[in-house]
Amino acid sequence: MKKLNIINRTAGLLLLSAVLNGCSGQFSDAFDAKDIKTMTITIEADMSIEGLPAPEELNVTLQNYTENIKITGTVGSDGTVTVSGIIPGLYNINITGKTEVEGDATYYLNGNVVNYSIVSNSKPLKIPVKAMVAGKLLFKEIYYCGSKYPKGGSNGYFRDQFYELYNNTEKVIYLDKIYFADLAPTIATAKLPMWPEEDGNNYVYATNIWQFPGKGTDYPLKPGESCVISQFATNHKVEKYNLNSPMDCSSSEFEFNCHNANFPDQPATDMTFIYANGTASNTLLQYMVTIFGGAYVLFQVPDGVTYDPVKDKSLNTTDLASTSTKLYAKIPIDYVIDAVEAGQNESMIVGKRVPGLLDSGMTYVGQTFIGVGVARKVKETRANGDLVFEDTNNSTDDFERGLVPQFRRYNTKMPSWNHTLLKK
Repeated sequence: MKKLNIINRTAGLLLLSAVLNGCSGQFSDAFDAKDIKTMTITIEADMSIEGLPAPEELNVTLQNYTENIKITGTVGSDGTVTVSGIIPGLYNINITGKTEVEGDATYYLNGNVVNYSIVSNSKPLKIPVKAMVAGKLLFKEIYYCGSKYPKGGSNGYFRDQFYELYNNTEKVIYLDKIYFADLAPTIATAKLPMWPEEDGNNYVYATNIWQFPGKGTDYPLKPGESCVISQFATNHKVEKYNLNSPMDCSSSEFEFNCHNANFPDQPATDMTFIYANGTASNTLLQYMVTIFGGAYVLFQVPDGVTYDPVKDKSLNTTDLASTSTKLYAKIPIDYVIDAVEAGQNESMIVGKRVPGLLDSGMTYVGQTFIGVGVARKVKETRANGDLVFEDTNNSTDDFERGLVPQFRRYNTKMPSWNHTLLKK
């Protein structure tokens, strides 16, 4: 993964226009009200690109979810503009764009602030804008909300959760030693944790970490191939588990096996447990993420670098806003290959756990135990028939929502080392 270095500030001209998602009446009423005093803000895109072409355009979005207000515009090549007439409140502010290196790759630029309070004519807001290369190994489909039991009721079944990963490049990717993690807090919330100030924006914080097994080349994923990690890699559509489940996960390549006799080990290869609360001891009865939607990352440690959050205590932290002593692992954002954030609904983007560089949006299904998931949109098809999926580092835009989950949607290919193929 190639990183952009931010070496100086280029302040862009912000050309902003109100786009109100069908609520222009509400916006007009708010401005007509005599007790509303509008605010002014100046935004600066704090960026410069070393070794990459300048983007043709940077887009800016200010969004107030409480008032359902969305303001969009573009960043020009120089200068700054003061934006007036903004209703006071909390805003998520995003700057996005892309640049391409001919014959190399596309890089998506992102910068954001969450829950920024505009309550006065304050000093200019500088938003650092960084970049990540598009494509790579990515989350193609995620199913987390669970399914209802045939008899109904408020409880439901959640052991059919899974994650499908896809090689979106034109080169072989080896899964060996790549990590999977879910991030804190477990559920998207406006009451966010407080992390050490000295960490800056350099880390994400993991609750649990797992790793793909292998010695380096044991698990090749070819272009156009996908693999699945299931919570429990069995057929869930049987009476023993849940006849209403949409999933038969028995063809999964990997599973999160917690050695629970009630959920016996399946033919899928076991993921390696790495971290929870400062230890490598897996005391979980099963590994589940929240049915409301978690935040997930795939990451890879650079060659020659040791990453061990159990032994290296500098890679641990508590939530400084809490009295809890629970530990979370620091993951440098430079290690992250792909990140997806899911929440209860669209409004929970105010509770983002993932920096805008990694995922400037959020996907969702809206309810729990409804048996639907999210799947990445198809961008294009290569000449050889392999699909290329959207990867703009914005899960709001990149994913379709509310789909009945399925493995290898659009007939993406199964790796040759899948255990069901080896039996044949």
